[in-house]
Amino acid sequence: MEQEKGRIDWLIFLSAATLILMSCVFIYSASVGFAMKMDNTTDAVFTRHLSFAVAGIFFMILFSQINYQIWQKLSKIAMILTIALLITALFTNFGVSSHGAHRWLKLGGITFQPSELAKIALVMHIAALLVRYQDRMDDFKEGFLPFLFWIGLVSVLIALQPNFSTMMVLFGISMLLLYIGNANWKHLLSTITVGLLLGLVYGLSADYRWQRIMSFFGKEEGVNENVSHQITQSLIAIGNGGFWGVGPGQSRQSHRFLPEAHSDFIFSIIGEEYGFVGIFIILLAFAVILFRGFKAVKSSKDEYGYYLGAGILIIFGMYLLINVSVCVGLLPTTGLPLPFISYGGTAIVINSCILGILLNITAQSNLYPFKNKKEDLVSKDREDEIVSEAYLKNLERQEIKLIIKDDKKNEQAD
Repeated sequence: MEQEKGRIDWLIFLSAATLILMSCVFIYSASVGFAMKMDNTTDAVFTRHLSFAVAGIFFMILFSQINYQIWQKLSKIAMILTIALLITALFTNFGVSSHGAHRWLKLGGITFQPSELAKIALVMHIAALLVRYQDRMDDFKEGFLPFLFWIGLVSVLIALQPNFSTMMVLFGISMLLLYIGNANWKHLLSTITVGLLLGLVYGLSADYRWQRIMSFFGKEEGVNENVSHQITQSLIAIGNGGFWGVGPGQSRQSHRFLPEAHSDFIFSIIGEEYGFVGIFIILLAFAVILFRGFKAVKSSKDEYGYYLGAGILIIFGMYLLINVSVCVGLLPTTGLPLPFISYGGTAIVINSCILGILLNITAQSNLYPFKNKKEDLVSKDREDEIVSEAYLKNLERQEIKLIIKDDKKNEQAD
């Protein structure tokens, strides 16, 4: 029987759309100096960002209407396509090199980052594998190794670009999703330990990454002063903003002192121009997306929706946490964008597609059913009923997993 479908969560949609539209104002203010230097005009960056913002909202609506269960069937194809694009960017003339990194791909006049596609393709496929191998998660060869193959392959290709921060974030997202999927804790802990050690060796293998880490820990000797410059100017920007901010377009840091003000450090410029109030509104919008999304994921009527939704929330939560932490000096500079706000066409379009998938999960969970005009408004009772049903189904899943584990132990004992 076809699953009943309700409305999307409009609060999630409006929060994301508001962030995207507000980003146009933020980007225009933060990019004036950069645009003048690059294109000799004040609105070049803003115009490009506006086109990506409009495209992002369009794709968000489009993907919200596509049944998320189709991605379970297409996840392997998406992974193969993503790996092919990563290899193409690295080893062919279609790859675009910038500052020694091969992170971009130019096809048909469009330049984009395959690593942005990798984050959702990897989550889609891990979620599909978790459903397929759920009864074999304790078996390393048959239940855990397939995950390591895909995670390892994507991580290596992104590391070769090189893109250390994205590689480590995708690794972290994957490990969290495997934890949610009840992976064997010994396998998981061993993988995390080996991954962190390899990541540490790789991270310290390049002089600029070493200097970033040393600067973060306050070691100034032998460290290029430009390395700590961004964090210092970022903190000054946020401090200048105070409670109410200096006003739209009045930032001094974005025009004179803070590099990448319109991309990696847009959060700092928001803090300078709009103060604590502006920062609070931005974080509140993200909180709505994460908490309402969490509610929908818990109510998902199948395991794939549960794992896919959880992976999407981890993506947004981790990118938000890392970007904000960098801007306030809690982490070394990483180069990760602030979702929906930082300048970057690939990121804003892909993130919008990802949120559209989350919106479809909220609709399929039927938390917010369409109402018949003749019926009374009883949405709250219906919502509680669906949450209770989903909770009982989750308990049944856990009981089934425990029974399978007990059967295996009894077989081994016999």
